Amino acid sequence: MDLSQLNNIAIKAALSAGKIIQQYMHEVVPVEKKKGGTSYASQVVTVVDKECETAILSHLLPTCDEFDLALLSEETEDDGSRFEKDFFWCIDPMDGTLAFINKQPGFSVSIALVAKDGTPYIGVVFDPSTDTLYHAIKGSGALKNGRPWEIKHANDHLTYVTDRKLKDTPRITEIENLLNKNVEKLSLNGVKEMAGAGSVLNGILVLENGPACMLKFPKKEIGGGSIWDFAATACIYRELGLPATNFEGGRLDLNKRDGTFMNQEGVFYANLIDR
Repeated sequence: MDLSQLNNIAIKAALSAGKIIQQYMHEVVPVEKKKGGTSYASQVVTVVDKECETAILSHLLPTCDEFDLALLSEETEDDGSRFEKDFFWCIDPMDGTLAFINKQPGFSVSIALVAKDGTPYIGVVFDPSTDTLYHAIKGSGALKNGRPWEIKHANDHLTYVTDRKLKDTPRITEIENLLNKNVEKLSLNGVKEMAGAGSVLNGILVLENGPACMLKFPKKEIGGGSIWDFAATACIYRELGLPATNFEGGRLDLNKRDGTFMNQEGVFYANLIDR
């Protein structure tokens, strides 16, 4: 299987969806509700999400036949084929739909190729607001707009990246204690919050605003993001040598058998080491 070829196809797919998003960015789009997690953000969907999925699948479905790949996409019911094939495409046609509805930056296109054992082999993220493409292939490094991506820290504070403002987040004291421990450990000047983006772009914002981190505690309630919210960025982080793990620091399960939600294990993404 030619990973470079598949990566190029995934990039074309992501850019085609990105163009659709850009056409709607300044328009009022009707909002529908779908079955999701406990948060409103996981329950909203628009015609743009669906158009983006159609565009992406027009590129990826032929590869499913040619390379015997399975498919998992946010806007299509999980058919379980990801447990049968050696690899599957993992797609979020438009992550951050709530930010998109509110006409705020924070939405993106995410495509990953994941092995049956949950290892991400390709990760592609496109940010339509800034026209920026991020991608990685396992063992080949990570690129930003086609150039090797070198992570540099420009801040003297710790950036806490989150979809929900800290004051509205459960277990706020525990989060503050964790953040302050890193501030002390790294001799930084406090914490600054960056809130409101979807999970995919939050992972990217951690890389762009180091030293930084994002985290989600394990919880019983359905939610915490889904496999497609983390698969592409997990690949990019691996290629940068940075942690994208479950909350306890273990391997993210990117091919969960008990559903797609990540609430039971939580997540921890960190960019705390200057390169």
